[in-house]
Amino acid sequence: MKKRVALVLGSGGARGYAHIGVIEEIERRGYDIACIAGCSMGAVVGGIYAAGKLDDYRNWIESLDYLDVLRLVDVSFRLGAIRGEKVFGQIRKIVGEINIEDLRIPYTAVATDLTNQQEIWFQEGCLHQAMRASAAIPSLFTPVMQGNRMLVDGGLLNPLPIVPVVSSHCDLIIAVNLNATHQKHYHLPVIQRPPAFKSRFNSLAKSLGSHLPFRRKQAEQLMKLEQEALQAHAAEINPWLESAEPDSQQPAAAPEKPGAPKSATGSFIIDNVGPASLLDLINQSFEVMQTSLAQYKIAGYPPDVLINVPKRVCRFFEFYKAPELIALGREIASDTLDRYESEQS
Repeated sequence: MKKRVALVLGSGGARGYAHIGVIEEIERRGYDIACIAGCSMGAVVGGIYAAGKLDDYRNWIESLDYLDVLRLVDVSFRLGAIRGEKVFGQIRKIVGEINIEDLRIPYTAVATDLTNQQEIWFQEGCLHQAMRASAAIPSLFTPVMQGNRMLVDGGLLNPLPIVPVVSSHCDLIIAVNLNATHQKHYHLPVIQRPPAFKSRFNSLAKSLGSHLPFRRKQAEQLMKLEQEALQAHAAEINPWLESAEPDSQQPAAAPEKPGAPKSATGSFIIDNVGPASLLDLINQSFEVMQTSLAQYKIAGYPPDVLINVPKRVCRFFEFYKAPELIALGREIASDTLDRYESEQS
């Protein structure tokens, strides 16, 4: 008989794509995911899975390159850099109109009510609104107004919502923490994909060649105009995208110096490494807070299996790295479940 799993999916921006790989590995091993609680991207992936549309969602996000992500950015000048209507509009198309109580398994999305300064659990009502509220990352996505309540990312209070599944009576609780700090042996895999510009150029050139008497030079000019338009769009939303260039590298660690300051854990604090923009500063601060809160949640309600995804593998806004993050999630889940199953045998 299959073991019934209560799955907890934590918050962590683009790293939330790793949840998809984790779910695939859990199902591959024959476990039955009987309920889900999620926060932020965990709520989005968990909600889409509970609605039975995870394959469709994966196909969409794996098709996105850096330029596609730019196109999904709808600039806002109020309480967040992005309105999120384009992104969540596409998710609504994939999932459809469905209420939480009509999903095939119990589901909880966790958001934060800024007005009343409390945690909110969505366990009924519109799935789309629950996912949108739970994923309203402060400073990135605009908040969701619900009556007199202003709702933002649940990670502000509970980045790893284990409590909602404690009473589920499942055989085991598996929690996925996207803010781990001690998984140094895991690295984002390299997945070869054609450069976005070359791919788009070839597609456009082929299309024009079959319909219009355009020459290659004319097609190239059109592609150049498209790229310039996207660069102008990116400039509108600087400074947050200025540090999100594809294939960007993190600054190399500085060599240890005698007398260099250390953190409370004993690791050296590196000089000259910091956020590249104001938004980056806000979100790095947010992630530091989430890391600490997640540790408290794990200590208070230890899951049977804890899958730790290192937060250093990508920045919170690198949403064009879906294939790599999905593969990494599957790899870490496989290693973690191998250890768990060997201990049980």
